[in-house]
Amino acid sequence: MEEQNLEALTDKVAELIIKANRVVVFTGAGISTESGIPDFRSPGGIWDRYDPDDFTYQTFVSRPEARRKHWQMLGEGGLTTKAEPNPAHYAIAELDKLGKLDCVITQNIDSLHQKAGVPDDKVLELHGNMQWAVCLSCGRRYPFEQIKARLDAGEEAPDCEVCHGILKPDVVLFGEALPIKVLEEATHRSYNCDLFIVIGSTLIIQPAAYMPVYAARAGAKLVIINLSSTPMDQQATVLIRAKAGETMSRIVKQVAKNNS
Repeated sequence: MEEQNLEALTDKVAELIIKANRVVVFTGAGISTESGIPDFRSPGGIWDRYDPDDFTYQTFVSRPEARRKHWQMLGEGGLTTKAEPNPAHYAIAELDKLGKLDCVITQNIDSLHQKAGVPDDKVLELHGNMQWAVCLSCGRRYPFEQIKARLDAGEEAPDCEVCHGILKPDVVLFGEALPIKVLEEATHRSYNCDLFIVIGSTLIIQPAAYMPVYAARAGAKLVIINLSSTPMDQQATVLIRAKAGETMSRIVKQVAKNNS
């Protein structure tokens, strides 16, 4: 995308934000790849090395070998302790400081929005997060750092220290329902915003991808910032094919200039 064109598009998005009363930001894997977290579905990503069928909820619960594979994958990754927010995350947090952010709805499980400074109660995590593991028998919760230490010490599939039940990362696996309260709140916020900004999502994973549909149906303006196409491109008021960090930094700089 030409520099001049990107500048015009980001200026237009900044103008939409300035005029809006309720701005909802929706984020997918594309925002976190700039923090070094691999997109699971891209070439060379996690699903090139692991079979997604081994990572369904039903398989995880029924097969010890599947649990070992799952914990091995998580032990190798930097989803929790190594990854840091990038300029896109900080730009969204700055929108909140400027009083322009209603909430963030995210498909990501990395908690980078909170690390960047968005308050917990403004981040709706549709797929859970990697900060905790939960026992499926007694419900006891463990910080992921504690489980990571056990993995590093050689445990292949840590169990609950209290009841020895199955431990599962507090994320939504394939075949598992989304947390109903979070989904309901995200749906409500989508229907009631006047500007919905998609960042780094191809909008193909349901039911998360319904959120911009709800917003558009209710009359909200739609902005899409993503390197590849999405099913909602034709409905976007502004469509930007560029990296999230550079784009959001430009946009928020313009919004802040208006507020000064």
